[in-house]
Amino acid sequence: MQELTKAESQVMQILWDLQAGFVKDIVEKFPEPRPAYNTVSTIIRILEKKEVVGHKAFGRTYQYYPLVSKEEYTRSTTHNLVDNYFSGSIQNLVSFFVKEKDLSAAELEKILKEIKKS
Repeated sequence: MQELTKAESQVMQILWDLQAGFVKDIVEKFPEPRPAYNTVSTIIRILEKKEVVGHKAFGRTYQYYPLVSKEEYTRSTTHNLVDNYFSGSIQNLVSFFVKEKDLSAAELEKILKEIKKS
């Protein structure tokens, strides 16, 4: 699955929340200052080419919906992150965040509990 740009990701976040919507619906969900209608429309067309968004036609207007769930995309990008930046090692990933975010022992304990649940 192709990675999304920041702008594409913002549109997808809104579309995942809406589940389906017209370009005007997506624009309205953006915080101020909102992007232009044409900008969002262009991003949607790019997302369709990347096969993460589909549409239903209603006359001359289209309602867009995600073809990929947020969970699927998160899984794919997380795997890519681990593979490309941490040599495929979850241990390297966790070690990085422990150092960078100065995680406390309590936070690490919570992470371990989550891991054990899986």
